[in-house]
Amino acid sequence: MIPRALITNILLTILSVDALADESQLIEPVRPFVRTVVSSLDSLPADRRQMLTSVADYVAARVARAEKSELVFICTHNSRRSHLSQVWCQTAAVYFNVPDVKTYSGGTEATACNIRTIRAMRRAGLSIVASTAGDNPVYLIQYSETQPGLRAFSKIYSEAGNPTSHFAAMMCCASADQECPVVKGADARFQLHYEDPKIADNTLAEANAYDERSFQIAQEMFFVMSEVSRKISSLPKQ
Repeated sequence: MIPRALITNILLTILSVDALADESQLIEPVRPFVRTVVSSLDSLPADRRQMLTSVADYVAARVARAEKSELVFICTHNSRRSHLSQVWCQTAAVYFNVPDVKTYSGGTEATACNIRTIRAMRRAGLSIVASTAGDNPVYLIQYSETQPGLRAFSKIYSEAGNPTSHFAAMMCCASADQECPVVKGADARFQLHYEDPKIADNTLAEANAYDERSFQIAQEMFFVMSEVSRKISSLPKQ
């Protein structure tokens, strides 16, 4: 039997998250996915919570100083996990009304934003169209009713358009973390290290693997921004 105190704490957590959120900022098709993600936040393992809370502390501190938070999600090929992280983190920031958050992605080498990544985000309810053709097409991703869309394509993390100083390096895979012992210009670095869904490519488990990774990353990015929102809500009003 679940202790009454635990049930109470879970309910209070859910209610506090709901109080901070505004799903009207998101496009309608993605809202059911987001509701499922938000309802699952309490299930995050303790070790992941600890790591993600340090990310929330970084963002909340910048908000408190009225500084923008620029987060660059870095993976080897900038084709899967880094794009999922960038998109879901930006979506979560808008959902929780965290100000001045801008997310980016990049790789240690450029390839292409993998179509399987795009399909997983479409299945979650995001609106995505290819605006260019070729080996490395640019996808336009709409997640919000009020914010401009995101451009997704593969690039080196230091490419023009990404920040060059005062940003957080969000390391999405262990290999990129090892290849980049120093990310020039970053003032913080966080080891997220997600398993690559690529291992299921061209198998019957492919779609499920991408959906699982998309959900996991969304869950963690929404946890981060829920924590930021909670922390900044207690700041004294200017």
